[in-house]
Amino acid sequence: MALKRIALRDFVIVQTLDLDLHHGFTALTGETGAGKSILIDALQLLLGARAETGVIREGAERTELAAEFDPPAHMQAWFEEAGIEQEEVLLIRRTIDVQGKSRAWINGSPVTATQLRALGEHLLDIHGQHAWQSLTRQDSVRGLLDAYAGVQAQPLAALWSEWREKLRALEHARAAQDTLQQERERLQWQIGELQKLSPRADEWDELNAQHAKLSNAQSLLDNAQEAALALEDEEGTGAISRLSHAQDLLQSYEHVDDAFRSMNEVLSNSLAQAEDVLRSLQGFLRHTELEPERLAELDTRLSQWISLARRYKRQPEDLPALLDGWKSELHALDSAADLDALAKAEAASRAAYEKAARVLSQKRTKAAPQLEGAVTQAMQNLGMAGGRFVVSVEPAAEPGSHGMDLVSFLVGSHPGMTPKPIGKVASGGELSRISLAISVTTSELGEAPTLIFDEVDSGVGGAVAETVGRLMQQLGKARQVLTVTHLPQVAACADHHLVVAKHKTARSTSSSVRAADGDERVQEIARMLGGEKLSAATLAHAREMLEPVPPRESVRSAHGA
Repeated sequence: MALKRIALRDFVIVQTLDLDLHHGFTALTGETGAGKSILIDALQLLLGARAETGVIREGAERTELAAEFDPPAHMQAWFEEAGIEQEEVLLIRRTIDVQGKSRAWINGSPVTATQLRALGEHLLDIHGQHAWQSLTRQDSVRGLLDAYAGVQAQPLAALWSEWREKLRALEHARAAQDTLQQERERLQWQIGELQKLSPRADEWDELNAQHAKLSNAQSLLDNAQEAALALEDEEGTGAISRLSHAQDLLQSYEHVDDAFRSMNEVLSNSLAQAEDVLRSLQGFLRHTELEPERLAELDTRLSQWISLARRYKRQPEDLPALLDGWKSELHALDSAADLDALAKAEAASRAAYEKAARVLSQKRTKAAPQLEGAVTQAMQNLGMAGGRFVVSVEPAAEPGSHGMDLVSFLVGSHPGMTPKPIGKVASGGELSRISLAISVTTSELGEAPTLIFDEVDSGVGGAVAETVGRLMQQLGKARQVLTVTHLPQVAACADHHLVVAKHKTARSTSSSVRAADGDERVQEIARMLGGEKLSAATLAHAREMLEPVPPRESVRSAHGA
């Protein structure tokens, strides 16, 4: 897998660029300010870096970037989950317009910058010229050692978060014991008050209905008595008697006129209904009592409901639900106050974290001397003979999501020199070479098929520069390597050579990238050796540098005599 092609439109000072890339070691060179890092900046944008309008070429409406890669087979599940079709070539595109709007696609499917970054980790590994600065940060140093040890710190971070959550819950419960006890007592008293009433659901409506009936019992009896007398009295002047008389009159002549028969039927039904009402009234009068004692009981019960409702600022019908809610709150408080259960959960979570942290520490401690040896050997090849690289793994003052280790890189750049923290190494050249040694050593750890070194050879020169070139050349045998360099010794070791040039006119400035071969490459190496004025001597020196090196000499140059 490798980066196959990159295309740019209106990017920074590049108007248009279509560039094919190849396997092996490729060097990018050019004059200072020509824009040698433009390709790297474009690749970082394609793989999810923050989009800014400043990358749009002046006068253009938007910039367009595209790159083709060999598709990573091990990412098949990721593509399926993202809904992206896999094709023979992995095509990534991104546009940024002057309004700051950014759009991106993978194989034609729209994607987010987060998805670009997730994929980019599996495609490119970029080592910048200021990589040594990250080696002074604890997280970066620890990450390098973990990568070398082949361990993942994410599971430990999850255990750490779980433990801290359990610990916070326990500490909160302990600190809140007095408050919780007061709240519990308040709820218990309120629940006790309502439980004395024992309000049932729908009871309020039932009480009101019964009270209304009993409080109006005398009026109901009086009206029932009068209604019964109106229907039937002893003198026979009631409504039923009169209806019965009217029915007899109609019935006498219903055989003469059909209308009488119809009216008689209506009267017959009315009479039957009136008699039913009279029987119901008589039954009501026989069974209805005033029940003053029951009425007093209802008055008392309703008064209790109203009193409690006013006290707790609720409607009377809401009291049953209020009681249930308080019981639930009390149950939750009892659970939160279960210090024994919370303490056991915290202890179990802490034990799981500490066990995983100890395992991680053991792996780090085991890998540390191996990383020491590999980087120390690389330092010897980079002109720091007798130099020593030390990976220190010490107990941290406090545990954290990363574990219980304090990891630091120490360097002794000369024989007999006591190793010191890498940030205190004085020489800038030494920092660059140490950073390069670490970069070369750890670059083989990742799965990214393409390695990019952006002027990591800054501060290096002479025979060491040739060694750097041989190291890059060896890396290029297994993976695709792109290096931005100003050293002719490094560029001469490349399998492929790209030259970045800046073109100025009265109205604009632009940059181009072209492949250099044959005499053109000789001239570029000569320019890097001696400047713009190419002499016969520098051209001859350039040709000599580009001549193939015998295998034995190549090995000796790369690994030291």
